[in-house]
Amino acid sequence: MSEPAVSGSREPRPDDAEETPDAPDSETDAESADAADAAGSEAATKTTGAAAVVAALESNGVETLFGVQGGAIMPVYDALGRSSLHHVTMAHEQGAAHAADAYGVVAGEPGVCLATSGPGATNLVTGIADADMDSDPIVALTGQVPTEFVGNDAFQETDTTGITTPVTKENYFAGDPDTVGDTVGEAFALAGAGRPGPTLVDLPKDVTLSETETREATSETPEHYDPQEVPDADAVEAAARTLEDAERPLVLAGGGVVKGEASDELRAFATEHDVPVATSMPAVGTFPEDHDNSVGMIGMHGTGPANMAVTHCDTLFAVGCRFDDRLTGGVETFAPEAEVVHVDIDPAEISKNVHADVPVVGDAGTAIAAIADEMDESPDADDWRDQVDDWQAEYPMTYHASEDGPIKPQFVVEAFDEATDDDAIVTTGVGQHQMWAVQFWTFTEPRTWVSSHGLGAMGYGLPAAIGARLAADDDQEVVCFDGDGSFLMTVQELSVAVRENLDITVAVLNNEYIGMVRQWQDAFFDRNRVASEYDWCPDFATLAEAFGAKGFTVDHPDDVADTVEAAMAYDGPSVVDFHIDPDENVYPMVPSGGANGKFALSEGQL
Repeated sequence: MSEPAVSGSREPRPDDAEETPDAPDSETDAESADAADAAGSEAATKTTGAAAVVAALESNGVETLFGVQGGAIMPVYDALGRSSLHHVTMAHEQGAAHAADAYGVVAGEPGVCLATSGPGATNLVTGIADADMDSDPIVALTGQVPTEFVGNDAFQETDTTGITTPVTKENYFAGDPDTVGDTVGEAFALAGAGRPGPTLVDLPKDVTLSETETREATSETPEHYDPQEVPDADAVEAAARTLEDAERPLVLAGGGVVKGEASDELRAFATEHDVPVATSMPAVGTFPEDHDNSVGMIGMHGTGPANMAVTHCDTLFAVGCRFDDRLTGGVETFAPEAEVVHVDIDPAEISKNVHADVPVVGDAGTAIAAIADEMDESPDADDWRDQVDDWQAEYPMTYHASEDGPIKPQFVVEAFDEATDDDAIVTTGVGQHQMWAVQFWTFTEPRTWVSSHGLGAMGYGLPAAIGARLAADDDQEVVCFDGDGSFLMTVQELSVAVRENLDITVAVLNNEYIGMVRQWQDAFFDRNRVASEYDWCPDFATLAEAFGAKGFTVDHPDDVADTVEAAMAYDGPSVVDFHIDPDENVYPMVPSGGANGKFALSEGQL
């Protein structure tokens, strides 16, 4: 059978071997050679939109990112595979966003997460909204269908920029391969600038596949974004005079102290002027809780001394605080006798919820230092300090426990705190376990408390522990406190911890309830426990072993300390299922909309 004819081919001739090409010394041949060289050089300089995206991440110092692969984002993953970046494949996109969020909290720079179009992008939304509420810097990169299909209800198409506009600091539809690198660079710069927050870049597949000659990306915030970092001199002077004249001063540190790297300035101010310091929950660790001037956390489940101090102070020096309802209770009863000096880099927060008598717009650390320099003397507040000391003695954080059990969750938190170093990182889900963790762990360093505050996203704890572990120093320990309900929401991420061989310890405070809901139902809904009580709960230790982690179960208080030690000693992910007292509640508690100074210490006082 003859071979098929091939277009453009010919049979070899006997004398072909004797034919020699002419030397390229003619003008025509020289031009052809130059053209070939130029074509080769042009091909060498061409890249793709996807490669430009990855180059922008590399130029911003990104080392680790979290995501889930998919069709529309595949070109970016192809470029990632040719880079040195460490990509962590998460089990679910929500986990990717939470991991990136926690990475940013611990590292102090934006975390990065990726997802494909449609359901991949929408699965990120919970984590993006959480970062937005807590002013955490993340950059989300989402794949999108090719631009010609946008708006046609194509397979796995959603209006990602439209969906995420309310929960991002800025988002972008990247429609040009020549500028996509600059867009990613701007998103990264903006996420960490001023008041941090999440940004998102939506990447159509044709843009990331297209060729471009642009290889270098800029990383600048947009021209219209110009936050005021240095406070107005008149505002600084007014704040200094107000603080000097105070007789009952109180510093309230908000999450902006953490974001602004202002813990050193805060500590110096409070120590020099001997002023009591309270924190909001996002600010835990900014001021050492073992310091004599610390009164602890203010708010719904804050300490008695902190809530009494804010109720009776005559001057409140609030820094980087947005005065949300869980902190203030009823606004009309919050700090009712105080002149409020409010420092914030975001002018939109000034007098939004609580009226500021002295508004100071500026960077937290810069403002604190400027006000401290302007002050000629410390406030005369000896009697006030004595009163605060009396509240410390009157309202200690305590709980009642029996040697025979059941296990008290507070005891578990204290056992882990005692077994770890001061710089250990604590992540949590959301619920009763979150409150016990923040109440009974002694925090002394910033960026060691990682939780979901404003959004209150159950399931945050485990993926956050993964992100925190990868951002933390090698010798820092990472402990995740979770509830049984919160743990079940993202338990699949345990597979990631095992695959990545991450040394994290998960303490499940298991009461077989959605505990905070059950507590509210008992207190405010005549104990009608609808959909908060589990008839059956998995064996979390066995489940952990099935994932390849180390599992432990603890039923008695006598076994807590030894098990904590064994779990922390295990080199890899471990899960400890603590069967705690199912009737234990979180106190102190300020009822929603109540007065901070009228906190309850038991259900009967609600």
